[in-house]
Amino acid sequence: MEDTSVKSTLPVSIVALGASVALLAGCGSSDSSDTTSDASATESSAPGNTSSSEITGDITVFAAASLKAVFTELGDVFESEHAGTKVEFNFAGSSDLVTQLTQGAPADVFASADTNNMIKAVDGDLVAGEPENFATNTLTIVTAPGNPKNVKTFGDLANPDVLTVICAPQVPCGSATKKVEDATGTTISAVSEESAVTDVLGKVTSGQADAGLVYVTDAAGVGDKVTAVAFPEAGEAVNTYPIAVLKGSDNAAAAAAFEALVAGDAGEKVLADAGFAAP
Repeated sequence: MEDTSVKSTLPVSIVALGASVALLAGCGSSDSSDTTSDASATESSAPGNTSSSEITGDITVFAAASLKAVFTELGDVFESEHAGTKVEFNFAGSSDLVTQLTQGAPADVFASADTNNMIKAVDGDLVAGEPENFATNTLTIVTAPGNPKNVKTFGDLANPDVLTVICAPQVPCGSATKKVEDATGTTISAVSEESAVTDVLGKVTSGQADAGLVYVTDAAGVGDKVTAVAFPEAGEAVNTYPIAVLKGSDNAAAAAAFEALVAGDAGEKVLADAGFAAP
């Protein structure tokens, strides 16, 4: 409060002065109390400050296929931390998920394997607030165990004798593949283009393909079912993963709490253990 003084040519008694000071102090005390009360009310009602006991109900999370293992684990963590909650997942290629959301599919949270598809969701007025980046991922080559075709470099995938499977261009892993092709001047004659990175992995593990391009986390997740072949050019196409609460959510408090879990310390640890890097 700005302090203003009024000059007077009349004498002011000490009693009157004391009363004036007391009155001013009383006003200041009242304003401070009101401000503190208002601040407390604002803080308690701010998004993200909902207590654990107030988080309940179901949420549906649309997430990139490459997040299936880690998000399933984090879903269990979330349900154990918030009694009475249930997390349902829809895992698919990020581009397919955006299409479903645009067509009106109900969901509370969207986690994409790249920023491009999250931008589509934002441009489609589907997202509440700002998306938050929570992880990065990089491509690697996977082959049948033991690498029978002796694939050593990214350029080896251009060999027509190596039956290679990749993601379709609109899928984040396919977009990353295209970036590496452009950077290296390599064209892969793929025998198929899949709509999800997990489908690429499945073609290789089932023996339908000699090699495929997937994320390092996917290769790590299946262990000795494949042989992973790292290549330096993968650094040309690192994918960043964003997550956001959706405007159509019927349970925004729980959706925000799940986003906070993924982007927080607990989520970071689970993601790191699976091979994801920090954003």
